[in-house]
Amino acid sequence: MIVGTAGHIDHGKTTLVRALTGVDTDRLPEEKRRGISIELGYAYLDVDGEPGERIGFVDVPGHERLVATMLSGATGIDFALLLVAADDGVMPQTREHLAVLSLLGRGRGALVVTKADRVGAERADEVSRDVRALVAATPFADAPLAVVSAATGAGVPALRNMLFDTARATTATGDDASGFRLAIDRVFSLAGAGTVVTGTAHAGRVVVGDELRLVPANDDRRVRVRSIHAQNAVATSARGGQRVALGIVGLDKDEITRGTWLVAPAVALQGARVDARVTVWRGEARALRSGTIVHVHIGASDTLASVAVLDRDAPSGDCDAATAQAIEPGRSGRVQLVLHQPVAAWRADPVVLRDASATRTIAGGVVLDPFAPTRYRRAPARLAVLDAAEQDSIEARLAGVLDASPDGVDFAAWQRAEGLLDADGRVPAVTLAARRGDTSALLSAVHAAGVRTLIVDALASWHESHPDEPGLDAARLRRLVAPRMQDALWRALLALAVDTEAIEQHGSHFALPGHTARLSAAERGLVEKLVPRLVEGGFDPPWVRTLAADARHPEALVRAALLGAARRGELHQVVKDLYYPAPTMARAASIAREIAARDGTVSAAAFRDASGLGRKRAIQIVEYFDRVGLLRRVGDAHRLRAECDLFAAPARS
Repeated sequence: MIVGTAGHIDHGKTTLVRALTGVDTDRLPEEKRRGISIELGYAYLDVDGEPGERIGFVDVPGHERLVATMLSGATGIDFALLLVAADDGVMPQTREHLAVLSLLGRGRGALVVTKADRVGAERADEVSRDVRALVAATPFADAPLAVVSAATGAGVPALRNMLFDTARATTATGDDASGFRLAIDRVFSLAGAGTVVTGTAHAGRVVVGDELRLVPANDDRRVRVRSIHAQNAVATSARGGQRVALGIVGLDKDEITRGTWLVAPAVALQGARVDARVTVWRGEARALRSGTIVHVHIGASDTLASVAVLDRDAPSGDCDAATAQAIEPGRSGRVQLVLHQPVAAWRADPVVLRDASATRTIAGGVVLDPFAPTRYRRAPARLAVLDAAEQDSIEARLAGVLDASPDGVDFAAWQRAEGLLDADGRVPAVTLAARRGDTSALLSAVHAAGVRTLIVDALASWHESHPDEPGLDAARLRRLVAPRMQDALWRALLALAVDTEAIEQHGSHFALPGHTARLSAAERGLVEKLVPRLVEGGFDPPWVRTLAADARHPEALVRAALLGAARRGELHQVVKDLYYPAPTMARAASIAREIAARDGTVSAAAFRDASGLGRKRAIQIVEYFDRVGLLRRVGDAHRLRAECDLFAAPARS
């Protein structure tokens, strides 16, 4: 269990921790000289009768200018001690620290009236009543209250025993299903140990030798764990809910800062937009409005952001347009935080908002989605996804997001946002799944049936308006039916529709059963005669007029036959009167993929050099790849659509 202190400056936090543990958490020379805490301090206490169980204490600064430092320690605690000095009474930072703890959802804790030796019993009782009144409308309303004197020891043994009882009842959070996550609040070097990072482990387990990833970062920064201290004891493993120090190999201390995380690579993420549910502190003077600039505290990080209110809880259950952009004090709502720099955050992580000048705490809550979208963020479908994120169980959250996602769910991203190493066992059996490389997608059976109906309707409409054409290729059909769906999921849907005979595939085209662009017997014979000539031509096949002259057939007849074969998906018409057979086009696509392997782009010049073609023909083929969806034109560049498998495998028939 991790216990955090809170309270106004000079209200005895460090002294009480020393009385409980025997450890002075003020370690900096300036802290010794001034008699106040400036940085986070740490101490540990073995639990009586529980071998190996140890309570970790995070002693936070009480000065108003150091609330950000206080927050970096408070986000990872299990139990809070809110201290009020008997001689001073309730002070400004008492109120702000109470706000922070309440908004973080840290309702487990105790109230401690300190320095009882400096006042009489009547004054101690008065301060105790004031503290009770202060917390009456907060999660600490029913918290136990202790009156202590660290100087004389009065009340300290009883408080220590209460902490022991609480620690015995605290459940560890280091389950094997969650990826390890350490919020770094300190980094330094030790002779013989190298780089050491310390922080609170929020979830999962880590063992010596594990590889971890630093986030947020501009690249894939990874380290190897060389040594572990858990709760200030040498260990071979550590788990969520512990104070942890890791000796690492792979990064110098100057490459790591407070606010970053070391996490299991499988759950590594970062982003510049986060959706969250927040409650505006009841003592705040103004509503939280869209456009407000705030400091966002997640883990040990502090980042500026602007607020976009998505919706709010209203007493009547509705929220009109005039008030939808504000959350009143004491009320909660959902917001998108548009961050000025990327952060790492996971669903259910606590978040605190302070004003732009960092002088007061204004709101707090939990992260709902670390992959917040830039568009349609207030659309009903998007809000339904956030509704799902607020469900209690993993199964309910996944079922809810599937129900709210007609274009499917990026399952790999969803798992990372949940911080889960493996959630395959949570997927409903009726859900359609598609995988490609490191990505995966899911679609509920209900939505899959709906998309299949749209596919059939789109093909029926196309056949009615283009009766002489064979159908639609996969890319064009997706643009008509589900333009926002992942390609891997789309291909799986098409394959399922073909397997169930809802549609048919002819070459690269899809059509309704029974529909085909038919060739007459004469056209079929002519195509079979001409295709070998096209194959022999390689990347420079003969034009229609040349084929017609060599075959001694009317040019119009040759043109009609080849066009019919192209409409059936048997040939590829790159430009008017220039046709490529499928094997040749597959080789050209292979060259394009090889070129794109360098930086993801294909230029006409590079394709010209690799294929041996002239510049004009190279441009024609590259632009054809743009049209059919293998490439995508971006400015003057042609980017490979990595998810596209056109020409990558033999066509189905």
